Amino acid sequence: MSTVIKVENLSKQYRLGTVGTGTLSHDINRWWQLARGKEDPYLKIGEINDRTQKGNSDYVWALRDINFEVQHGEVLGIIGRNGAGKSTLLKILSRTTAPSTGCVKIKGRVASLLEVGTGFHPELSGRDNIFLNGAILGMTRNEIKSKFDEIVDFAGVERYIDTPVKRYSSGMYVRLAFAVAAHLEPEILIIDEVLAVGDAEFQKKCLGKMRDVSEREGRTVLFVSHNMEAIQNLCKRSVLMARGGLLADGNTSKIVSTYLKRESSDDEVITSENGEFNLLKNKSKIYSSRYGLTRVRLFNNEVPTIAFFSGAHCKILIDFEEERPISDLVIGIVIKNENNKPIMAFNNRHYAKKLFTVPITKGSFCIEIAKFPIYGEGKYFCDLYLGNVQYDYDIIYNAFYFELNSSDPLFSGCKLDPALNQFYFETINFTDQ
Repeated sequence: MSTVIKVENLSKQYRLGTVGTGTLSHDINRWWQLARGKEDPYLKIGEINDRTQKGNSDYVWALRDINFEVQHGEVLGIIGRNGAGKSTLLKILSRTTAPSTGCVKIKGRVASLLEVGTGFHPELSGRDNIFLNGAILGMTRNEIKSKFDEIVDFAGVERYIDTPVKRYSSGMYVRLAFAVAAHLEPEILIIDEVLAVGDAEFQKKCLGKMRDVSEREGRTVLFVSHNMEAIQNLCKRSVLMARGGLLADGNTSKIVSTYLKRESSDDEVITSENGEFNLLKNKSKIYSSRYGLTRVRLFNNEVPTIAFFSGAHCKILIDFEEERPISDLVIGIVIKNENNKPIMAFNNRHYAKKLFTVPITKGSFCIEIAKFPIYGEGKYFCDLYLGNVQYDYDIIYNAFYFELNSSDPLFSGCKLDPALNQFYFETINFTDQ
């Protein structure tokens, strides 16, 4: 496959505040033009500005030294936290902004959907905007006409196609914008997170269309999303961005796992080798401190540890301390796999049919599991929730975790799909100590 996008040493720096032109007369002229609603005559978009000095408080680097290549027909996922630089990268690839240093080489026509309303003139009708976008992509009027009915049908805006798009809802706007970008046959399709505006059915249609665009039509797709399931279903390769840099590049499942582990580590899961988790250091993760959660301790056959085997005896002690007596207490745990997907949940109210009704102020809740009910090696994170049956629950996300090794040689080394895990709920016993 040939390379259609090549990014070399790409960086983008923004200056905070208004940049002066260098002369008083030019500053006054700029102010006068902007006051009249005109374009800034001194705007330097498109110029290469090689900044060699270190940044200071007046500058911010949105991207630093980005390097990667994209092959023809490839679907590349781009993931990362808000502020990682994903949207800035897509704007440069879409040629709506210029890099500060480095270069981007692109082979083919590019259609991008970066934010709601991008590329549409609000005063024009949906019909006119379709032809306008096609003309921008270099298509003839006959070529656009041949795709027109498909675009309108996909977007589902037949009744409103001759209405100015400024009257459209955000969902209609995005549906039409995606339909135009996907059907007017650009060689490269760039999609940011705007699909989140659409409903679930439309998002499913979009993902299916992007798969067709890549696999059947051989076009290249760059896809940014916070939906890890969509990224894994659509992209074989992904890149992970953080703080304006490219942190990792490779197989999507590995990149997603790295991303989720970084997210979990940022949640400050505190542990020691003897299986003890100090919840007081996780105070910011508690919706309120009404129930005074203090500590979690894990035991494997009475030995303090975070390492378990399938089928082993497991005991979880949850310590609390509260100034006021509390009653009718419900305690529960949600177990998640390395992809942050819940695979098991239980509490004393729904499983054991038991409420801790005696008013108490200090103690430990014990959850005993005679045979550990999960198969599949890996690291599992647990959310802890605690509350009165009549009120909201306090939740600590990623309150503790454990590592599992399969005791059955048939399962050893395997990470099973959550749907295949076998759970034996009758082995779980709740007690208050």
